[in-house]
Amino acid sequence: MPMMRVTHRAGMRTAQLGVSLVELMIGITVGLFVVAAASALVANQLGDNRRLLLEMQVQQDLRASMDIITRQLRRAGSGTANNVQAGLAGATPAAGGAANPFGTVTPSAAPATETTFSYYFDASQQGPYGFKLDGVVIKSLMKQALGSGYQWQDLTDRNTIVVTSFTVTPRTVTSTPLPCPKLCPPDASDPTGRYCWPKLVVRSYVVDIEAVAKSDAGVRRGLRTDVRIRNDLVQFNDPTAPVCPA
Repeated sequence: MPMMRVTHRAGMRTAQLGVSLVELMIGITVGLFVVAAASALVANQLGDNRRLLLEMQVQQDLRASMDIITRQLRRAGSGTANNVQAGLAGATPAAGGAANPFGTVTPSAAPATETTFSYYFDASQQGPYGFKLDGVVIKSLMKQALGSGYQWQDLTDRNTIVVTSFTVTPRTVTSTPLPCPKLCPPDASDPTGRYCWPKLVVRSYVVDIEAVAKSDAGVRRGLRTDVRIRNDLVQFNDPTAPVCPA
């Protein structure tokens, strides 16, 4: 019970009371509310900080993977000087045209979850290279140690992010006819007489990646990039001549 102190002053008897039990309980209750509010604020800040770190981690992992895919895919079709001098046709050129051994890139029409291609790096590394979605991870087809050939290996870290979507969509940016001295033989399907002229094909691919954090599926990020293949393709269309109609 509260203590009471009795004093005598000038013949008068005065009582001084301390804090009552009700006041003490009210004070404790108010203090608990303040502590609870502060704890909730700290918890929210820690949760927001953790989510921000996860978002940054997912974004950085996706960006690093996309940079590798972009850099590799841009090289598709590049060969040696001898390849270029021998012919610039596609994988199935017309009669008389030499095929580009590195000209094929997949997919060629519809979107796919896998892309394969080749390019000349050196005498021991000429592909094939590629990327594909395998479950929850993107894998890269790369040359391993000397003599072990090309194998698929993880590109993204399955312990950090879960890749939910990986799509490679081909698209032809331009297909420009290369002028020849003569027109093509008459053809009802093309009255302009240019159907057999070779064409310069500029190829491009749209790469989309989406992923979530391994520890929090609510943290989702996606990236999209447009990759233009640096090696433009010369497509021969005259079945009787390697380049232009005779």
